[in-house]
Amino acid sequence: MRIISRQTLCGFWRRHRAAEQALRSWFHEAKVARWKNFHDLKLQYPSADVLPQHRVIFNIKGNHYRLVVRIHYNTGVVFIRFIGTHAEYDRIDPTTI
Repeated sequence: MRIISRQTLCGFWRRHRAAEQALRSWFHEAKVARWKNFHDLKLQYPSADVLPQHRVIFNIKGNHYRLVVRIHYNTGVVFIRFIGTHAEYDRIDPTTI
């Protein structure tokens, strides 16, 4: 998958050092993945949740952080829409970001 943009993740882990290794791992796993649909993704990430408009929520580092992405399965592109702490996630509407 092509992930847009890694810089978003880097900026977050610079501010939240505890998230760095987990986000690096997610990035590298997603980069080599070939998800064709949510079912494929769910096989790799059983705790992932689907939202409307091909958005997916990932629990990062034991659910300390939340990552919301939008996936274009047909082109293999993952757009990072949000990364934040669980408390920050509770203040957003992940269906509109």
